[in-house]
Amino acid sequence: MTSLNRRTILRGMINGAKVGVALPFLNMFLDGNGEALAATGQRIPVRFGTWIWGCGFIPERFIPATEGADYVMPPDLEPLAPYRKQMALFTGYDVKLDGVANKPHQTGNFGLRTGIPVPGETPKTGTFDVAIGNVIGQDTRFRSIELSASGIQRSYSYRGAASPNPSETSPIALYQRLFGEGFRDPNEGTFSPDPRTMVRQSVLSAVKDDRERLMKTLGAADRERMDEYFTSVRQLEQQLELQLQPPARVENFTKPSAPGKTVVDADIENVMVNHKIMAGLLAQALACNQTRVFNMLFSDTASNLRRSSSSDTHHTLTHEEPVNPKLGYQEQVAWFAAKSMLACRDFVDALASIKEGNGTLLDNTLMFAHSDCSIAKSHAVEGIPMMIIGGAGGRVRTGYHKAGRADATSRVVLSVQQAMGVQVENWGTGAMNTSRTVTELVA
Repeated sequence: MTSLNRRTILRGMINGAKVGVALPFLNMFLDGNGEALAATGQRIPVRFGTWIWGCGFIPERFIPATEGADYVMPPDLEPLAPYRKQMALFTGYDVKLDGVANKPHQTGNFGLRTGIPVPGETPKTGTFDVAIGNVIGQDTRFRSIELSASGIQRSYSYRGAASPNPSETSPIALYQRLFGEGFRDPNEGTFSPDPRTMVRQSVLSAVKDDRERLMKTLGAADRERMDEYFTSVRQLEQQLELQLQPPARVENFTKPSAPGKTVVDADIENVMVNHKIMAGLLAQALACNQTRVFNMLFSDTASNLRRSSSSDTHHTLTHEEPVNPKLGYQEQVAWFAAKSMLACRDFVDALASIKEGNGTLLDNTLMFAHSDCSIAKSHAVEGIPMMIIGGAGGRVRTGYHKAGRADATSRVVLSVQQAMGVQVENWGTGAMNTSRTVTELVA
């Protein structure tokens, strides 16, 4: 054997029969920087995801007094202090309404995620995470994975105006989807294509001619609707093709064990438990290339989180709790806001716990965290908090606080899309339209 590479097989004989053993993903297969496969120059894949928490923040506990790298970490961001060099904090950016009625907890959220503020509960187009998934998520089993930790079957990832990507709400269901039927262990020594997958692929291929003929007979609206449908069919075909190929080996990966049964509801202590388990499972799925895109809903935009001993939700408290005169803010609302950042730290911990090359999964991920509003009591869409955490494989610069001074949130989202390889020069409509990126962010 003269040289080793990622596809090297150790060969031998047992009782006269040839046998082969594949090698695990070794550091020697990486380049000198530990960032790319030495033989092919192919970089370690970059992942992207959003992490949403509802009902905004307490400004005096979240917004640093100064900009730049030397800002003093505010109380509610203290849990994320270990990651401050891998985090860019954006405050003071607005969703511009342009006269659109502000539907509480929806207009700001969809305005941020689509660049188009809407007066209702349905966006006018797909969300930006889908555009990113179309670029980086085509070679994986799942184009994206959506999760909801607070017991609500909801997702703010939309493939089209009326096509939300459904979310998983329980750790057990998430495990079954990721590591149950259809999962191929990348480090398993043998690979045999599933005959059922071959049959399903053949069925889809068989209707290809018919669907092309059908498209020629339809009007514009039906063609658009059918094109959206066939896009999902094409994704299924791609997933089936992947199922017929042996998965690439993954460094340090062991298939996780199934989680135990947990209580799925809006009690924040149960939500924290479920969220942490789901974060760990998702991190393992990202590591073994099941998906490269995720959307985690920690709490709904009209947050339904509640304490065990109370029927008051986080959302109702934002409207009904009086301001504590000594503190100058709503004390219980602040408690939920602080808990949200503890959960965010749990999620980042899961990404940072997995080693990849010379760094971690977090170094190769861009996690975009945001809320739906700034001050929930007034449903303010001015100053919506946003954070970018992770290195995105060197595509972004982090380690600072940037104040937007009433710029549109679309500047940050456009920058994120360009960093992730989406070919888009301007984004958003009306006052949300911009071709200006945040120069500090894009590396």
